Amino acid sequence: MALSPSTRVQEARDRVASRLRALRIDAGLTGQQLAERLGWQGSKVSRLQSGRTQPSARDIEVWSRACGAPGEAIDIVAALRQAQEMYTEWRRVQRAGLRGVQQARRPLYERTTVMRVYSSSVIPGMLQTRRYAQALLAEISRFNRTPDDSDAAADARVERSRIIQRAGRRFPILIEESVLHRQIGGADVMAEQLGHLLQAASLPSVTLGVIPARSGAMWPLETFTVFDTEQVTVELLTAAITITAPSEVAQYLASHDEMSAVAVHGPGAVRLIARAVSALA
Repeated sequence: MALSPSTRVQEARDRVASRLRALRIDAGLTGQQLAERLGWQGSKVSRLQSGRTQPSARDIEVWSRACGAPGEAIDIVAALRQAQEMYTEWRRVQRAGLRGVQQARRPLYERTTVMRVYSSSVIPGMLQTRRYAQALLAEISRFNRTPDDSDAAADARVERSRIIQRAGRRFPILIEESVLHRQIGGADVMAEQLGHLLQAASLPSVTLGVIPARSGAMWPLETFTVFDTEQVTVELLTAAITITAPSEVAQYLASHDEMSAVAVHGPGAVRLIARAVSALA
């Protein structure tokens, strides 16, 4: 069962504290010895390594240096920022409708060279037809009880997706086979969407992989997108989580590689899509 966003945020904070504690232990220092090196009260060391108080970036830098591991500070500071900023409530960002959400991500899409996508639930936004996008976004608005501007939001999503036709970009995209059979907007909308998926898969910039239901791959994960090697966005029911800690970004890159290895590409993916089209008849 997926953890709640609030639990994930707390876990991110706890990981920062745990890593600080591990640095101290690896350095062979007691809490009091470290405090003396830093000119702090012993209670501050205790609060930071237990997670009762969140450290500042400066705290992490001097702590790492005092423990003889200054190179660790970059990753821990990134984890700290993730814990502080990773959680964005969908209802807050969607309060004025979904069109703004689509437009807000455009600068990130524009500056990304390699966008790795994994979806376990729906056709990824970059490959959606307008009708599929409108049906999906309308349902999201209904569920979240936010203003229904799904028509305008679908237009913005399709416009943003034109980036896949630009030279010098790569889009390794993975979907679970079940995504092909989950009807969004009715059979006619789905048939059009699957046809579009076949066309998009032939684009030079797109590498589409379908993970067969009986592939023996790792368990289905939440939908996520890796922007180059700098940032991951994970989409949950109630929140979008942004991950920037290099070690965690690396885990998502590794999971994408592992799932890509068991996915079918090219003719194999085409056969699975064609099977899904036939099932609509």
